[in-house]
Amino acid sequence: MSALLTHAIDPAAAERAAAMSMPSPEQEVWRYSRIAELDLASYAPAAVRTTISGADSLPVADPSLVAEIVAGMTVHDVFDELNAAYQYTVAISVPAGKVLDEPIVITHHIALEDNGRALYPRLVIHGGQDSEFTVVERFESHPDVDALIAPRLVLHAAQAARVSYLGVNLLGDKVWQLGHQQATGERDSTTLLATVALGGDYARVRTDARLVGQGGSTKQIALYYADGHQMHDFRTLQDHIAPRTSSDLLFKGAVQDTAKSVYTGLIRIREAAKGSVAYQTNRNLTLSEGAWAESVPNLDIRTNEVKCSHASTVGPIDDEQRFYLESRGIPPEVAERLVVLGFFDDVLSLLPVGGLRADLRTRVAAKLQRRIVEVTA
Repeated sequence: MSALLTHAIDPAAAERAAAMSMPSPEQEVWRYSRIAELDLASYAPAAVRTTISGADSLPVADPSLVAEIVAGMTVHDVFDELNAAYQYTVAISVPAGKVLDEPIVITHHIALEDNGRALYPRLVIHGGQDSEFTVVERFESHPDVDALIAPRLVLHAAQAARVSYLGVNLLGDKVWQLGHQQATGERDSTTLLATVALGGDYARVRTDARLVGQGGSTKQIALYYADGHQMHDFRTLQDHIAPRTSSDLLFKGAVQDTAKSVYTGLIRIREAAKGSVAYQTNRNLTLSEGAWAESVPNLDIRTNEVKCSHASTVGPIDDEQRFYLESRGIPPEVAERLVVLGFFDDVLSLLPVGGLRADLRTRVAAKLQRRIVEVTA
């Protein structure tokens, strides 16, 4: 194994965390969240069970480079400091010019004995100049475990690097996830930040995609599906710092039963980012009367000569699509299944690991089938 794995306790970060107050739904970035329900004191920091595959051909990451990348991570709240205080770090560094044909897969597993524990994994990814590779990070848990996981991702793409990341949330419905991701793209780099969120009780991911080099581009995509009492919460930033940069975001979600989802996103075009292009799209399906989704796109444009747009929708399945299928003899439950799976198809097609698409599509179909069975019972 060539990934650098380290575990360190930072007393200074622990002190800073202890001095900080918990976030509140009154804060704009936590608006609509369930953070007031969290009793942080009921979770004790613990080791993270992590496996890694696909990194054997890589040199061990330079600790000084890892430290430099981590130093650029923006601290927003107490969970960032707790991750710094009790972090278990996996560092992946792909050398300049190297192209990996197979993905690197990192899996964090929360076992039943982790009940009542808080886990703080950190993943640091560096793509050397003109490198190309994909990293998949999976979050899995025993279905009965009650735990908190607060992962952090710090990704750096050097000049002309092409780096893809996919996070897959398959956690049990008693686990809280509070994630923060920060990606930085240098000149002519390309980054893809993808998320599939199907698990967790309350699962939140904040993603900051920064373009600091001219000609850099970034794409963010997400598929999320909440049922039961789940809540999925996404906060995104497309931050254009350098000129002639581009970003594109496509998030699609569905909620059923009494589940909830929140998406708030910001496109920021800074003063020096002339010639930049940015798009932001969020679509949501509400499949039950008791389900709720919120979508809040935003623009912050500080210069001219740019092209930006945002769009969002929240609503039930389109009656015309349903009628079209049913009028051709397709049973209502099958018609609904086809419409929902078709709704997610464009996101699934963009995932960087094609081999995962069939499995994730099956998991989405299983969630939908549970609702259909309940409705028709």
